[in-house]
Amino acid sequence: MRPRKTFLIAAVLVGWIFTTYLIFLKNFKDSDPKKDHEMMQKIRFLEKTIQLEENSRDKLYREIINILQKEDKTTSTEAVPLKGNGDAEEQPPQIPVAEFPPRPEAEVILSKFEHKFIDGDVNNPVIPVLVFACNRLSVNKCLDDLIRYRPRADQFPIIVSQDCDDEATRSMILSYKENVTLIRQPDQSDVTVLPKEKKYKGYYKISRHYGWALKTVFKQGFESIIIVEDDLSIAPDFYEYFLGTYPILKKDRSLWCTSAWNDNGKEGLIDGAASELLYRSDFFPGLGWMMTKELWNELAPKWPRAFWDDWIRQPEQRKERACIRPELPRTRTFGKVGVSNGLFFDKHLKFIKLSEDFVTFTKMNLTYLQKSVYDEMFLNTVYQSDVVTLDELKRGLVKTKNPVRITYLTKEQYKRATKSLGLMDDFKSGVPRTAYLGVVSFFYNGQRVYLAPNTNWKGYDLTWS
Repeated sequence: MRPRKTFLIAAVLVGWIFTTYLIFLKNFKDSDPKKDHEMMQKIRFLEKTIQLEENSRDKLYREIINILQKEDKTTSTEAVPLKGNGDAEEQPPQIPVAEFPPRPEAEVILSKFEHKFIDGDVNNPVIPVLVFACNRLSVNKCLDDLIRYRPRADQFPIIVSQDCDDEATRSMILSYKENVTLIRQPDQSDVTVLPKEKKYKGYYKISRHYGWALKTVFKQGFESIIIVEDDLSIAPDFYEYFLGTYPILKKDRSLWCTSAWNDNGKEGLIDGAASELLYRSDFFPGLGWMMTKELWNELAPKWPRAFWDDWIRQPEQRKERACIRPELPRTRTFGKVGVSNGLFFDKHLKFIKLSEDFVTFTKMNLTYLQKSVYDEMFLNTVYQSDVVTLDELKRGLVKTKNPVRITYLTKEQYKRATKSLGLMDDFKSGVPRTAYLGVVSFFYNGQRVYLAPNTNWKGYDLTWS
């Protein structure tokens, strides 16, 4: 009898919603004709709400039926062991993307995209910009840039995904009206972590937010997404850069992202006259980057509970694939205060130079970035250059203006050189920042320099991290 009673309750609920709708419709017919447009918008919103309520009712009914059908079955209470040899504390279980029920507003707002805006033309794609926000009112700086430089609103819809439920930030985002679409992370519950990881709770919430937002937006049918944090400024050719690199990212399976960031993109370490210069990099840069639907489908089932950016750099995820990155950064961070407590900001990040030029990447031939072309060209250039010492470079004793090479054999030699030259000196999963095939390219005193291993290099060493 319980299923019938449940169905009766659900039917009453639907009847109440429908009656409310009819009353609302009657009021609309009696309204001032001047308000027709506004009232019609409200009716459409109510129709969407009714549909969502009906969907929720159907789902609830199916769940109740399933529970009742399983009542007489024996339920196993045995614990499921973790895979691998480590215990739970040493190897916390990785979870898939959380199956959070989206808030109704997210469904209603995102429904405006539908599939009519999706363009399968690889040379004219529709690429949403997904902005991750929390409680920074300065998100307006990021949004102002994104709107100012956006060539077409229908080609680059801006979607802000907000965590934290900060009302002031939410109001700021909503003030952009039709220029921005707001979705909000529904799971605001606390995160359970081991006592020794309490200080890292923020990273767990960030990873949870990324998983939900990426899943939500990719479900709309887009082929790729540009990911931006709320503390990034962008260059004038930000969109042009991603449009120009999109075809090769889709074609070359040895690539898995395009990034607008250069970890060593400080004044004095980059060739300011080479704003069109692009590289392949084994190091995942992040900080304004584009990923494809294919990559998301690959990563989603094993999305981590925390530290998603370090996780994505691991060999199991990278699979020897590379990212495209620029000589001159197309993004710059202004967010000193955050989960990382300003790590690297004062010493490094605030000196990153944002490109001011506009390069028409869509009119350039970027096929040189394909692995089959790039590797031979790059390695020949690096290993045919003259070898100099760190001391000679620092003291201005290098005789040639052609590119030169400094050799490193050990982790200690690498760190000594990078610290002395002002480069980022850390490793992630054994990969130095910006490195490709072990080589880090930079500018110093107006000269191209390659910090490179020997020609018999065997690959990245995980113990160097």
